[in-house]
Amino acid sequence: MPTIRLPAAALLAAILCAGLPLLARADDAPPAPPQPDVVVAKVNGAEIHLSDVQEAMAALPEEYRSLPKQMLLPMLVDQLIDRKAVVLLAEKQGLEKDPAVQRQIARATDSALQNAVFQHEIGPLITEQAIKARYDATVAGKPGEEEVHARHILVASEDEAKKIIVALDKGGDFAALAKQHSTDSGAAQGGDLGFFKKSDMVPEFAAAAFALKDGEYTKTPVHTQYGWHIIMVIEHRQAPPPTYEQARDQIRQDIIQEGVKKVVAEAKQGLTIVKYNPDGSTPKATDTAEPPPAKQ
Repeated sequence: MPTIRLPAAALLAAILCAGLPLLARADDAPPAPPQPDVVVAKVNGAEIHLSDVQEAMAALPEEYRSLPKQMLLPMLVDQLIDRKAVVLLAEKQGLEKDPAVQRQIARATDSALQNAVFQHEIGPLITEQAIKARYDATVAGKPGEEEVHARHILVASEDEAKKIIVALDKGGDFAALAKQHSTDSGAAQGGDLGFFKKSDMVPEFAAAAFALKDGEYTKTPVHTQYGWHIIMVIEHRQAPPPTYEQARDQIRQDIIQEGVKKVVAEAKQGLTIVKYNPDGSTPKATDTAEPPPAKQ
């Protein structure tokens, strides 16, 4: 049976760079350490605990975590020993006194505290029950997004696009003209784009396509960053609402983002916040003045 080898350098890099993601899923959390938390190694008296190994394992990419634990645990211990040895070397060299290093440590501390607040305030809100309730209230049973089925012809110049529109006005076949002239990758399929939502396309293209009725094509060329388009809409439809499985991750992210905004707003209450220009000077009153209210 061949020996499975884990690249030591890759594993060390993964351990050094890995960090638990903000508001990780429950199944991503490291297993609870045993009581008491046993010491698995010492480096110059500095202890490495089993919980350190478990946290390092939980933060690894999936391809590493899937390895047998009896193989992975000893390698993680070795890598944590290496990391601790490097830290001790840095302290011996006095690098923790370097202003740049101190700033990095301060940023890491700020990040850890920020994530701790988010975990404490938002984590309890992200339950399967809450996500399902949001789905039932905002998605289930409601009409899906509008979609159109369209073809298009993409050319490099406005003049060329206008000539194709003239050919269409004279009864030319759209699919045949797309195969002949379009530079888009779908030209061989007659420019067929299938069904798409507004958000699937660049704004100029989407606005023109969704303004057309079934069977209509644009009478003037549509310009986007890709070139000049002639668009023909074949059919409109109302897409079915996404299933719970399809919508779950997005709803979860929405709940997180709403929670983050609420926590930040609460955190800023009562604080004195002063902003300065990039050169350190104080902004003029006109730079920070609130815009006048919109007329009713």
